[in-house]
Amino acid sequence: MDYKDYYKILGVAKDADTQAIKKAYRKLALKYHPDKNPDDKSAEDRFKEINEAYEVLGDPEKRAKYDQLGQSYHQWQRTGGQPGGFDWSQWVGGTPGGVRVEYGGSGDLFSEFFQTVFGGDPFGGGGRSGSMDFEDLLYGSRSQRSPRSRKRDLTTEVDITLEEAYHGTTRLISKEGRRLQVKIPSGARTGTRVRIAGEGRAGTGGDLYLDVVVKGDSRFERKEDDLYEDVTIDLYTAVLGGEAQIPTMTGKVTLKINAGTQPGQVIRVRGRGMPRLRKPDEYGDLYVRINIDIPKKLSAKERALFKELASLYRG
Repeated sequence: MDYKDYYKILGVAKDADTQAIKKAYRKLALKYHPDKNPDDKSAEDRFKEINEAYEVLGDPEKRAKYDQLGQSYHQWQRTGGQPGGFDWSQWVGGTPGGVRVEYGGSGDLFSEFFQTVFGGDPFGGGGRSGSMDFEDLLYGSRSQRSPRSRKRDLTTEVDITLEEAYHGTTRLISKEGRRLQVKIPSGARTGTRVRIAGEGRAGTGGDLYLDVVVKGDSRFERKEDDLYEDVTIDLYTAVLGGEAQIPTMTGKVTLKINAGTQPGQVIRVRGRGMPRLRKPDEYGDLYVRINIDIPKKLSAKERALFKELASLYRG
C-alpha cells in the first residue's frame, strides 16, 4: 500500500485554500471527464484519481486527517523507512475496535485506506465527487443552477493548418451515429470557437463548440492577422538593389529590394497577411525580414575586385 500525494495530483500547494483546490479540481475534472474522453482508459483512471483527491482535500475535516497522515508518513521516510514498511494500523482503525484491512491483494490499496479512514467510496454512492456529472462540472451543483442553465453543451478541439485558416475549411464531426460537416471560417486563429447550435448533449437543447487550434507553419510566423517570414537575398542585390521572389499564402510575388538594404531589415508588404475573421475582404500585412547571403568562397578575380572596392570605400 502506497501513500498518494493528493496535493500533487491536483497540482496545488499544501497551503492552498478551499477555492484554489476547487478551481484546480474543476479544471482537471473537465479535462479528463469520460464524456470528453470516450474509450480512453488512462483518462478514466486519471479522472478517478482526481475525484479521490478532491473528496479528501475539498472537505476540511478529511483534509486535516489526511495532513496528519502525510506528516507521519514523511517523518517515517526521513528516518530511513523502507518501501512497504510503514505502519498503517493507526490509520485504518477508523471504527471502534479497529477495522482489519488485508494488504496482500492486487486492488487499489490506498482506496481501501480511504474508505476505512474517511468512510464511503469516492466513486460510489457515498462520495460527493462520485455523483458529480459533466453538467455539474460545467455549471455548478444542481441547486445553484437556473432552469435555463441546464442545457448541456459539448466542446471539442480541432486542429487546422495555417493555410486552412487562410482559406477557410470544413471538418466532419461524428456524433451519435451522424456526420456533421462544420465550416471553419477564413481568418480563424487559435482560440476561435465555432458554435453548432442544438448539437450538444442529446435532448438538452445544448450546443456543440469546436475550439480551433492553428498549427505552426514552417514558412510563416503569425501575430494576430499579420504574417512574418525570413527571406535571404544575395549580397549583390542587397548592395545594388533589385528584385526577389518571396512566398505568400497565395503564391510567390516579386518584392522590390532597394539598394543598400541591410541585414535584419524588415520590409512591409500590405494586404498579404491573414484575412480578418468575419471581414473576409480585409487582410493583415506580411513582414519580410531580410537575411543576406555573404559569399564564403571567392575566386581570385572576385577577391581582387572586392579589395579594389574596399580601397575605394576607405578612400
